[in-house]
Amino acid sequence: MNKEQIVEACFSILNQKIDQVNFAIQDANQSLHDDTKSSAGDKYETSREMIQQDLNRYEQQLKVLNQDTEILNRIKTQKVESNKAGLGSVIQTDKAIYFLATSIGLVSVGDQKIFSISTASPIGKVLVGKAVGESFEFNGAKQVIKDLY
Repeated sequence: MNKEQIVEACFSILNQKIDQVNFAIQDANQSLHDDTKSSAGDKYETSREMIQQDLNRYEQQLKVLNQDTEILNRIKTQKVESNKAGLGSVIQTDKAIYFLATSIGLVSVGDQKIFSISTASPIGKVLVGKAVGESFEFNGAKQVIKDLY
């Protein structure tokens, strides 16, 4: 397993999520259009407002997903090697593998499970700046960094 495989797995998950959100936006827009044709009165206004709130939420989700895609694109093109953990680092500990990128969560590459986390997440903040051989504690569990790439 290498970093490129992890990045591609993350892109795949993000693209699926983007497709789902785009479908939800289309569905909400269609509902808004259909509701305009068939409703009247207070019920109409409440229904339209609920659909509009859904639409706003979906558009915000899409914005975040697009930002995550931009982060992955930057990581994909960067070739910076460092002995300290930072954005784009894969950190293998004695207990888990972390990818400092975006908060996607659990990502599978072959038979390996990797936690894709943001540098702004609580564990991401702990990992940034760490080097091979260093240990850290998170949620009461001590871990030692075995590899970093």
